[in-house]
Amino acid sequence: MTKTIITSILMTVVLTVLVGIIYPLAMTGVAQLCFPKQANGSLIEHNGKIIGSSLIGQSFSSPKFFHGRPSAAGTGYDGMASGGSNLGPTSKALMDRITHDRDSLQKVYPELTGMLPSDMLTTSASGLDPDISIANAMLQARVIARTNTLSLDIVESLVQKHIQGRDLGFLGEPHVNVLELNLDLLNHVPKP
Repeated sequence: MTKTIITSILMTVVLTVLVGIIYPLAMTGVAQLCFPKQANGSLIEHNGKIIGSSLIGQSFSSPKFFHGRPSAAGTGYDGMASGGSNLGPTSKALMDRITHDRDSLQKVYPELTGMLPSDMLTTSASGLDPDISIANAMLQARVIARTNTLSLDIVESLVQKHIQGRDLGFLGEPHVNVLELNLDLLNHVPKP
């Protein structure tokens, strides 16, 4: 019996060191060597200051910037509250929120007419989506051009420049990262 207890304790210690310390350190080292940007959170710097990650959406309230998908994560893009709203397609609360958001958008931005892209009004499963569809970005381009006194051609060319294709060539849809697009937009906006 004592031999079994000692063996159990030794196995627990050995496995804890192996799986709890050595393996994570080895994987961290491999990640840092092979994929340093991704291993460090895909952080984006602007003027020497970290302003966000290309993997997590941010809230942009000014009409001078492109806006991401609405977020159901806490007060918006809160990684600690990541998750969808759990409202289904037959939910009256969901339909009321979408209708309210659509009407509010169209009052503030008369350029947004007709059918709006679904990602302009619906949240993602995580509530942290950093990307928008090309249709969403192109529709917002008219508002961005007007509010920044830029030509529509310049803004649309910025969107085209930031289109990211399908992952591995077949997964997902082509999309635009909102933070990266807004940073590039800043380089084109006339300085006051």
